[in-house]
Amino acid sequence: VFAVSGFLRVATGFDIGLSTKCVMIPKEMGMCHEIGYSEMRLPNLMGHTSMAEVILKSTTWQHLVHTDCHPHVRTFLCSLFAPICLDTFIHPCRSMCVAVRDSCAPVLLCHGHPWPDSLDCDRFPGDEDMCLAPLTKDYKYLHKVLPKPACQTCPSVEEFFTHKRVLEVFCDSNFAVKVKLSKKRPALEDQEYNIECQVEFITQGSLLPYETQSMIQQWLLINEKCTERMTPTHRPMVYLLVGNIEEGIILVNQIYRWQRKDSQLTLATQKWRYHKCL
Repeated sequence: VFAVSGFLRVATGFDIGLSTKCVMIPKEMGMCHEIGYSEMRLPNLMGHTSMAEVILKSTTWQHLVHTDCHPHVRTFLCSLFAPICLDTFIHPCRSMCVAVRDSCAPVLLCHGHPWPDSLDCDRFPGDEDMCLAPLTKDYKYLHKVLPKPACQTCPSVEEFFTHKRVLEVFCDSNFAVKVKLSKKRPALEDQEYNIECQVEFITQGSLLPYETQSMIQQWLLINEKCTERMTPTHRPMVYLLVGNIEEGIILVNQIYRWQRKDSQLTLATQKWRYHKCL
């Protein structure tokens, strides 16, 4: 049996062993769908006693899940907000909390929020207890470790330039990605933007186009203030994001507005194939 009292001090007033029930994970909790189970315990491990409260509190985390700030962020949050229906509560291990916190706290901070006290990792059991542990250390050897997008100051959008100047910038860069951005209409959508990416070039060794696409999507979700600035209306806007990968960090250094009437970017991307940098 788990010693849950320490973690659930916030949820005084009910006996977690006796008063929980199994309910379907609601459709509004998109982040906890397709995680291997469809029913959750209520009250949950965050001490939320009604489904309305669970939905309200969990939706504020859905944006973080979309950033993919850590491979276990979804598992970690869903084990707390929508715990699996077993005879006993299975907590995430402290090591899982620490791993997720270390990767995702900078993303929260980028959005102006500190890592919350309610997710203090000291509240979770050590790995010697029965708990949800992170994947083994072999994971990083089996899976390619990709550069991470950083929280950074938004580069100003450049609207006036020549193709020659753009080619000079390309010479100093590792990647250029064409991005079509638009705001989604307010609805039950848990993601605020439509993001379509097309890789123009990568010069960073073993990176593949689809990996670069997904890293740029992450960059746009993490640097939401920048994405917001680039989507003043619901009308789709097209940009070219150019940048470098330094010490495992992906940095966007230049943003060009790609307008139909302006052929300079098209010319630059065509000439790039045969261009020789000085």
